[in-house]
Amino acid sequence: MPSRTFTAAMLALSIGLVGACERRDGAPREGTTPTAPDNTDRNKRDRDTDAKTPPDQSEASADVKITAAIRRAIMDDKSMSVNAQNVKIMTERSGVVTLRGPVDTQAEKDAIEAKAKAVAGVTRVDNQLEVK
Repeated sequence: MPSRTFTAAMLALSIGLVGACERRDGAPREGTTPTAPDNTDRNKRDRDTDAKTPPDQSEASADVKITAAIRRAIMDDKSMSVNAQNVKIMTERSGVVTLRGPVDTQAEKDAIEAKAKAVAGVTRVDNQLEVK
């Protein structure tokens, strides 16, 4: 069983970490600026158009495997930004891949498209990635 000193120190540390992020009323601390999620405008756009979204992903075994292989290739590349690792990948109609979302650089956009084209079974890639 941990000592009281250790437990008290851990409690103080966890309270301090939570307190560093926001005030008790949930507002950000002074001197910090709340930021909107990076994809708020894109999400609104997705609701207003016929743009491909993750629910458009085919449930056919081959298409699911293609999407998983592309995601794995992106995640295995440690040079990819968090934005690049979180792009939307949808595969439908036996190998037609749509890529959507923000990436940090043109090089990431090109690299993700190349990774998608390199996966067996991909017949076409619609690269809709956007450089921030």
